[in-house]
Amino acid sequence: MKAHDARRRGRILSAVDLSLGGNGHPAETGLYYTKLRIGSPPKDYHVQVDTGSDILWVNCVDCTRCPRTSDLHIELTLYDPKSSRTSQLVSCDDDFCSSTYDGPVAGCKPGLGCDYSVIYGDGSGTAGYFVRDYLTFDQVNGNLHTTPANSSVVFGCGATQSGGLSSSSEEALDGILGFGQANSSVLSQLAAAGKVKKIFSHCLDNNRGGGIFAIGEVVQPTVTTTPLVANQAHYNVILKDIEVDKDFLELPSDTFATGNGRGTIIDSGTTLAYLPSLVYDPLMNKVLSRQPGLDIHIIEGQFSCFQYSGNVDDGFPTVKFHFQDSVSLTVYPHDYLFEIKDAVWCVGWQKTASQSRDGRDITLLGDLVLSNKLVVYDLENMTIGWTEYNCSSSIKVKDERNGAVYTVSAHDISSSRAVLIGRILTFFLLLVAMLNILVC
Repeated sequence: MKAHDARRRGRILSAVDLSLGGNGHPAETGLYYTKLRIGSPPKDYHVQVDTGSDILWVNCVDCTRCPRTSDLHIELTLYDPKSSRTSQLVSCDDDFCSSTYDGPVAGCKPGLGCDYSVIYGDGSGTAGYFVRDYLTFDQVNGNLHTTPANSSVVFGCGATQSGGLSSSSEEALDGILGFGQANSSVLSQLAAAGKVKKIFSHCLDNNRGGGIFAIGEVVQPTVTTTPLVANQAHYNVILKDIEVDKDFLELPSDTFATGNGRGTIIDSGTTLAYLPSLVYDPLMNKVLSRQPGLDIHIIEGQFSCFQYSGNVDDGFPTVKFHFQDSVSLTVYPHDYLFEIKDAVWCVGWQKTASQSRDGRDITLLGDLVLSNKLVVYDLENMTIGWTEYNCSSSIKVKDERNGAVYTVSAHDISSSRAVLIGRILTFFLLLVAMLNILVC
């Protein structure tokens, strides 16, 4: 027990403030990103924030197919292991490698690296090898005040990118920061090192851009929570019903059952919301029923759009998702409708592409329903909760070292709001971020 107490005293649990940029508008950036500092001396890297995947990876200096410029007006940086005095190659017999792949790596020999490969739901991918280096982050130590702290973490050194990740484009970034539950995630690594608790939150500001992203216990505002489904690769929740214009959709009782490639997932790395055909069709009928005279046409091969000059909040219904423990999530017309050009509006609801024969499939709730809400992921208690919130304001987090409560404010590191039509991250399949072993 004395040894246990000594370990407890040695922990330096604290809150962390991560700056956000970008926005969730499908006709604009269509994603949120943060800035990380990696290496010794630390250099800046802009990476997409994604709760639907696990690992952190950045493009490396020896990458054969990596973007060199971005229309987000940020300077892209290639990570060079040789330029950081604290960089180390992760070998295939390293504990991290064997843990990530649930056992020894086939064909592993002394001196060989630990490779990684990730395929995302939109068909893009990244492959490379794992390295270990220092991550410098902003530790909250006062109201609206932080101090630099660091920790050694393992992340992917991207050598080859494919699909939308491989070329310079409107939304090109240095990599992706996975905030999933796996031991390989930065959150899990920081928690294992005693730096933070496994609790984080985000408030995605879809009005001004940027928002709040913090690691640590949120004291204010309070949120209502629903349980996370245990033993799932993603942030699965139990969805009970969907209410449109105060009427519940008439759906089979097992429509939102979990398991066998089904269920409901919360994912900040996805721009829109994807629904099984069994849900999508009646939802769309109800959403458009107030305006029977609309001329619906398809834009960019995927969006149902129409001309409308009125106030969309007056002309279209509110949608409510009801979850286990009587927790609801309200999505207003200005959330699920977006203006692609003057007086032309498009519907953000999308039909899941990989439909099963019975129409029951994955429900994926992305930034379209998460924006303008504080969402708290509590992996200590396996719950997730939210509340409507002004994401350009601030929240209060607890410093576990001394019990103090500090204010963390919103940020917007976006330097451009250029219109980027048709370049959103459309996740037609849920299958987000699976690691596959590349034989050395």
